[in-house]
Amino acid sequence: MIALARKYRPRQFSDLIAQDHVAAALRGAVAQGRVAHGYLFAGPRGVGKTTAARILAMALNCERRTSGEPCGTCESCLRISAGAANLDVVELDAASNRGVDDARDLRERAMYAASSEARSKVYIVDEAHMLTREAWNALLKILEEPPPRVVFVFATTEPQKIANTAAPILSRLQRFDFRRIGPQAIVERLRAVAGQEDLQTEDDALQLIARHADGGMRDALSLLDQVSSFGEGPVTAERVRTVLGLISDELYSEMLRCIVERDGAGVFRLVERLLETGADLSEFVGGAGETLRALLLVGVGGQPEGLTEGLLAVVRKYAPQLPPADIVRLLTILAEAEEPIRRSGNTRLAVEVLLLRWAMAGRTVELSQVLDALDKGTGDGGRGKGAPAGPVPLPPSPLPRDQGPLSLDHIRSAWPQIVADARARAPMLGSLLAEATAAGLEGRVLAVRPANAAHAEGLERQRDLIGQLVGAYVAEVPRVQVLSVTPERTPPARLTADLANAERLKALREKDPTLSAAVDALDLELLE
Repeated sequence: MIALARKYRPRQFSDLIAQDHVAAALRGAVAQGRVAHGYLFAGPRGVGKTTAARILAMALNCERRTSGEPCGTCESCLRISAGAANLDVVELDAASNRGVDDARDLRERAMYAASSEARSKVYIVDEAHMLTREAWNALLKILEEPPPRVVFVFATTEPQKIANTAAPILSRLQRFDFRRIGPQAIVERLRAVAGQEDLQTEDDALQLIARHADGGMRDALSLLDQVSSFGEGPVTAERVRTVLGLISDELYSEMLRCIVERDGAGVFRLVERLLETGADLSEFVGGAGETLRALLLVGVGGQPEGLTEGLLAVVRKYAPQLPPADIVRLLTILAEAEEPIRRSGNTRLAVEVLLLRWAMAGRTVELSQVLDALDKGTGDGGRGKGAPAGPVPLPPSPLPRDQGPLSLDHIRSAWPQIVADARARAPMLGSLLAEATAAGLEGRVLAVRPANAAHAEGLERQRDLIGQLVGAYVAEVPRVQVLSVTPERTPPARLTADLANAERLKALREKDPTLSAAVDALDLELLE
């Protein structure tokens, strides 16, 4: 019985999945008789590099090719596709033929002509990055001046090693970079193969296989072959998890619950369950990262791919409870912890610490939410010190604007309304103006004195807006000048932890009046 990965191997350029850029270029080169003498096919494993090389060899030696495509059914095409012995197409594994003597032998064999005038000799060298520097040097001359109708195709998963070992070689080759195949494209291909093989499969099972294949179609077909041979009946998601040792979606759901509910005790129970099921904790961490990524994608309006219906439902359930900003912070923690987890001698403890950091991580609070909370308070100038009584009252309607003369007295009389307008447009500016004063007026220049030096910077950045706000109450829009304030100097005191925190909190409150209001309203203190 032929393995599915071999049975359904593409035999034409049009059959290559997710490699349209490569297929179009090679098909056009064959059709126009402009095939290069050397190619470098680079990309992840299982995405079609060697297959594309075989299709190129088939196209160059097929008697019935049309528009650059091999027929795929003649004797030559079938032998090349199957990897059978062929005088004109030679496949080598550089992992076992990597030395200078092997390269010299290849160079000497390439000097012999093809078996007929209409055919071409094609040498396919897989795992090309395994060739030694000496081997590349031995091939350099023939790649510069190749015999007629001889084509070299080097396939590699690590092109950077070739660049480091034999950089001059790259300028003699045309390079094509193969892409990873998306999970949806893999699922569609698996569904088509299952239909031809009369295999009953669940969509969730195909999604799990596609995700585990990590962008490789060959791996996906091999996994489908492996799972389908494990017992009778349809291929289910549960069978895929059993055969491949995958982690249940329910455990990732429990992980999200612990994070959302800040359940530290639940973290230890979760890790215990993982160990009881024999799960690989490193694999769980990788899946946790994918789950958080899907959560982030849903949070910003995207649609994650490669998830089972069950896990997708869980992600949609928890997405509203974890804002994207929080998920980014969790992923940052994961990025910091991944390498220590791999190197840790106590993986269980490292994973528990990671999950606890997630569960105990602070949550992002939007500034608008803080302002809303403060606005709902009663008394004390809206700082939230009073308890809300019943429905939140609507803000009072603004007084009619009186565009009087451009005078300091008129501006000072209108200052409360100017502050109210500022709060409506920019709450922080309103807070700064509430503590500032109109200090003087010379011609059209209005001098504004801030409450302290920290406020001066914020007012300076908003001078144009302040002028517009004042201009609504006077006949002419003034130009605003923010007066400088000299910070008060106090005798140095002995520095203690409490004093340091007090000084830091004071600086933060002076820099951000809204934060100052939140500190007063919520009775906050600086811990670290």
